[in-house]
Amino acid sequence: MPTLYIVPTPIGNLEDITLRALRILREVSLIAAEDTRTTRILLQHYEIRTPLTSYHEHNKLAKLDAIFAALESGDVALVSDAGTPGISDPGYELVRQAIEQGIRVESLPGASAITTALVGSGLPTDGFVYLGFLPRKDRALHDFLVSVATERRTLVAYESPNRLIDTLKVIQAALGDRQICVARELSKKFEEFQRGTVTDVLAHFTAQPPRGEIVLVIAGAPQTAPTVWDEDQLRVALAERLAAGDSLSSAARALASESGWERRAIYALGLDAQ
Repeated sequence: MPTLYIVPTPIGNLEDITLRALRILREVSLIAAEDTRTTRILLQHYEIRTPLTSYHEHNKLAKLDAIFAALESGDVALVSDAGTPGISDPGYELVRQAIEQGIRVESLPGASAITTALVGSGLPTDGFVYLGFLPRKDRALHDFLVSVATERRTLVAYESPNRLIDTLKVIQAALGDRQICVARELSKKFEEFQRGTVTDVLAHFTAQPPRGEIVLVIAGAPQTAPTVWDEDQLRVALAERLAAGDSLSSAARALASESGWERRAIYALGLDAQ
């Protein structure tokens, strides 16, 4: 059965490719590349002579028939300019249709600017939300950021260097002076992780205008301290529940999640009242 391979490629340093990825690129019958000129540099570096065809944002639907025709007689590898295909790059439609046609899809692990920036940012990595490319217009960006302002997981997004200063200003207005990391030129000679508050990072890049590809890593919403009821408020709520027919045990259990009091303390108050 022919296989469609999803093959990550280096995000900068050409050494950041797996041995398995190189083997697959040598063995497939065709490589579908987002930019054949960029991919050809990688292939020439490793002396790989597999035929190339373009598959990018503007021809991705028109090229489906040709790629599936190639899959009838051999395997095909899908690559993007850098990183993992399908992550803010063409690939989803091809993978979806291949699955629907019963073609084997094999996704290789490999380079990704998202996880590289996240792990190096120093911000929490136990949960994160990938936002893709941020809206370009300030008003749309502000509204978008407000919509995720209460998200407690770390936020990760792509941004262009010419938009970075304006974007940082909108982040400060919409989300406050959070901790942030701007990861720039990952794996390349001038790689930079600029970490600090939005104010700190904004000052740095205002003085030193950024260049190259950028990943933004933004701290999630801070944990807010739970509101703890005062004793009078708790006694009133407890009396209302008991009057409504709740047992003392169930009332104490329910109010513990609302009041900030421990269940046993609420139970003790109820016993005193009785």
